Amino acid sequence: MSRLCAILYLPIPFRRVQYAIMDMFSPHKIWIWLVIVVYVLVATLYAIYTPLWQVPDEPAHYNYVRALAEEGRFPIIEPGDYDQAYLTRLTTEKFPPGLSIRPLEYEDHQPPLYYLLATPAYRLFAGRVLPIRMLSVLFGIGLLIAAFQTVRTLFPQQPGLAVLTASFIAFIPQHVAMSAGINNDLLAECIVASTLWALVRYVQRKDDPRPPWTVGLLVAIALLTKTTAYVVVVVAALAVVLRGWQEQPDGRWWRRHILAILVPPVLIAAPWFIRNGCVYGWNDPLGLARHNAIVENQPLSSEWLARYGWAGLLGRAIQTTFQSFWGQFGWMAIVLPRPLYVLLLGFSALAGGGFLGWAGDRRRPRLDWPTCAGLMLLATSATLTFLSFVWYNLTFVQHQGRYLFPALVPIGLAVALGLVWLSQWVPGRWRRWVLAGLPVGMVSLDIYCLFRFILPYLTR
Repeated sequence: MSRLCAILYLPIPFRRVQYAIMDMFSPHKIWIWLVIVVYVLVATLYAIYTPLWQVPDEPAHYNYVRALAEEGRFPIIEPGDYDQAYLTRLTTEKFPPGLSIRPLEYEDHQPPLYYLLATPAYRLFAGRVLPIRMLSVLFGIGLLIAAFQTVRTLFPQQPGLAVLTASFIAFIPQHVAMSAGINNDLLAECIVASTLWALVRYVQRKDDPRPPWTVGLLVAIALLTKTTAYVVVVVAALAVVLRGWQEQPDGRWWRRHILAILVPPVLIAAPWFIRNGCVYGWNDPLGLARHNAIVENQPLSSEWLARYGWAGLLGRAIQTTFQSFWGQFGWMAIVLPRPLYVLLLGFSALAGGGFLGWAGDRRRPRLDWPTCAGLMLLATSATLTFLSFVWYNLTFVQHQGRYLFPALVPIGLAVALGLVWLSQWVPGRWRRWVLAGLPVGMVSLDIYCLFRFILPYLTR
């Protein structure tokens, strides 16, 4: 009571600061900060101990940063930037010092934001790899915060659900390995998660008439980050439709909110696409057609279909995608023992079954419309990410689970909902400890994979 009285006599700005500080150290916030601290420690171990260039595509991303830092220009993807035979030799011989990585420039078509952010680290630390790797860890922190806040906004009465979601995302071994490398993946995931958070807030605040300019800015940033983040364009459009369907506004409302989504991308991202049109042709504003022509020596799905048939192709695709979602390290060369994948498959089936049980449980409280709308946005994001993964694999053999990581927020939420629903059959006094076993077990798996498989295989 005395603390409340003290707060009431504070000036309003100081009162807000004190409320913010008190909220920061509330029980669920303490747990998410603990998750973040442990994530940073584990990811830093991966960044330090993973040998040079043993994260997929790391040399090509590094060369993009080097071109910006040393030559002061955006690189252009050209014939010769991808040599499958030379890349195979590098990965087979584990990137020996005598073989240069400079010829690997097949990521030169990528949008520029990550590389612009990495350039100061390159210059400040004279091109050393570890500081640039740590930039991805920083983006990973942003991803965890955005994931936590998204779920907390959807389910404010269940803060533990948000912590569990963030814990799952933080400690997937393959995701930790990717967050310890030089790539634009973590920035893209952070932007997607942040946009989902903003959109969930947007569809829930029907009493707020302001146009979603923040969402428009995030969409523009996504367009400058990575094509896997472009799913937010459709999700943002759907959010405006859902909000409008709920409020039944007039034409002026529609114009203001649509313009808020469209204007920032046009003003901020359009110059990059105009540059690409000048360089690669106006029919290729993303540079993807040029990229596909350059990397045509990659294994093709049509070749695998002719060799293995539909059953063989689909079987390999499902198995490799599942394994590499959880952990298939290096350049997909380090495969974990089969019993470990069986254990992970059992966990996935358990969590998936629990999620279906939660979704079909008529005894749980009925979700209100804003929560349903937010879940629709997350489901749309996950569906579009999966479809883009399938589309890419229609041409090239890229059965890599990491391409599903932009959907980690909806995937993590589904896992958390499934586990919490299953925990109702655990005695109350044990329930919290059983759920805490998820992050503890995954952190243990991260450390085990690093020192039992990654280091011994890649350093011998």
